[in-house]
This record gives sequence, structure tokens and C-alpha cells, in this order.
Amino acid sequence: MSSPTVVADPLHLVLGDEELLVERAMWAAVGAARAADPEADFSRVKVSELTPPELAEMLSPSLFAEARVLAIESAQDAGKEIAEALLTHAKQPAEGVTLIVLHTGGGRAKHAKELPNALKKLGARVTECKKLTKPADREAFVRDEIRRAGGKSDSGGVSALIEAVGSDLRELSAAASQLVADTGGKIDADAVGRYYRGRAEVTGFAVAEKAVVGDRAGALEALRWAIQLGVPHVLIADALADSVRTIGRVAAAGGRNDPYRLAGDLGMPAWKVKKAQSQSRGWTPTSLAAALQVVAEVNAGVKGMAADADYALEKTVLRLVSLRNQRS
Repeated sequence: MSSPTVVADPLHLVLGDEELLVERAMWAAVGAARAADPEADFSRVKVSELTPPELAEMLSPSLFAEARVLAIESAQDAGKEIAEALLTHAKQPAEGVTLIVLHTGGGRAKHAKELPNALKKLGARVTECKKLTKPADREAFVRDEIRRAGGKSDSGGVSALIEAVGSDLRELSAAASQLVADTGGKIDADAVGRYYRGRAEVTGFAVAEKAVVGDRAGALEALRWAIQLGVPHVLIADALADSVRTIGRVAAAGGRNDPYRLAGDLGMPAWKVKKAQSQSRGWTPTSLAAALQVVAEVNAGVKGMAADADYALEKTVLRLVSLRNQRS
């Protein structure tokens, strides 16, 4: 028996402005077309660089029956004639031609804004690639990236990786793949900490995390190690301030309440709320108010007001530990 023929979708709409997801969606569409015809030729062009005759030629059937894949980038900037030409093709796709339209979802002109809905009505295969602005969506992305790379993660590992790397999806994707390759596939907070030891974002928060739970020896050791590595003083001060402010916000909002509800109320990821709930034990409104004053002073100090920034940070760490450990 012969294998069934693979039929590619002739029309794809990649909708959104998250660059990594857009790029992946485009290449997935190219891959689907090449599954139907491995020899399919692929080209991509910005809509602003096209004239209607050029587009018409690109979307015409090949004289030699060769398959073609055409990706139109930045379709939200399409002029009226180009938009109409795209829709005309979408109504009656040429045989052997796969059209991929990349559109952010916006657009200044009415015809450009309406293009996605018109393509949807004509049966386009739609892939949504909106910016991941919600912490939960970013966490889900990291979990999926680790899974794609063949690894496994827990919530602590996911949150630690985001805290270490930041919110850029390309960096998160690369970090997830590298961690899976270098750690054997099990990603937890300890694995992330070992791998990113020496990064400013991690060392600054490592100092803060020890200080706000009253770990005097651990906080001083982390601080001295960070200074020796050359971590900028301002990043350590910022990490201290961020930790204290987060604890204060969570405590003021009802520190023992449901972390997921608090996360929504405060606009924070749930993992950060949970961490702050744990760290808030031992703090009182009075000691938190004093701690906020302390971190404000060190921020000013490391930006030029302190004669010795190393000493200013050490003094701040000791003061925070003292405030955390004092009896209410």
C-alpha cells in the first residue's frame, strides 16, 4: 500500500508580535509545506518592499509545477492594493503555492487592520503569537521549553530560571535548552543556582534572600562572594530593595491569603508571592518600615553618596538581619 499524500494548508496567518513565537510559527508552516513537497522553494519578503505586480508574480503557479512557499512579513503595513491582492489570492489559492501572512494584529490603515479577520473568514490556518505579558504564561513557556529539550522541571526551577534570565523569550529558550543539556535534564532551583552562579541577577538576589530571612552568616558570605566576583553594587542594592518591597506589599495585602489571588491583585507571579509569604515570617509592620528606609539609604549610598560602597552594603545586610530577628 502506498502512503497517503500529505496535503499542505495553502494559507497561514501568523498573528501577534512575540518575535520568537512568530518565527517558530512561520517555520512550522514552511515545514508543513515541505512535508507535502520536500523541494518546495521558500522566500520571505517585507510587505513594504513589494509592489502589486511583484506580489502577483510570486503568488502565480510555477510554469514547471514547482511548489512555492511565500512568507509576507509586517502585513500590518500593507497598502490597499497589496491587501486586496492578498485577499484575492486567498479566495482562490494558486496550486502549489503556500502563503504565510505575518501580521502583528495592529495597523494604521483600516484595510490593514481588517486583513487578519478577512483571512480568517477565508479559512486561513491561524497561529496566535501574542506577547507573553502574564507571569503564568511565561512560566508555562519555560516549562514547555524544558520539556521540548527533553528535560523535567519543578515550579522552583522554573521560577529560578526566570529570575536569573529575565523575560526575553529567546534568552529563556536558550537557557532552558542549555540547562537540560548540562544538568542531565532535571531542572530545579539548585540546578539553576549552580549553573548561573556568578550572574549578577542571581548573586544579588542570593544576598537578599539570605538577609530577609535573618541568615546572618549566609548573607554575609553571599555578599562577600558577590563583591569579589565584581557584581555591581547597585544590582545588589536593587535586589535588597526589591525583596523588602515585595515582602511589604504581600504582607500589607494579607500575607497568609491565597497566593494565586494575591498574585492577581498585586500583578506578581504566584511563585514570587509564595516566596514573599514564606520570607515575611518574623517581620512586623514596624520592622518592615525600618527595612524600607534602610534599603532606600543604601540605594542612594551605592550611587555615589557612600564613601565605601562595600561597607554600605555590609552594614545594610547586618541591619536587615537584625530587624528580621528582633522580637516584636
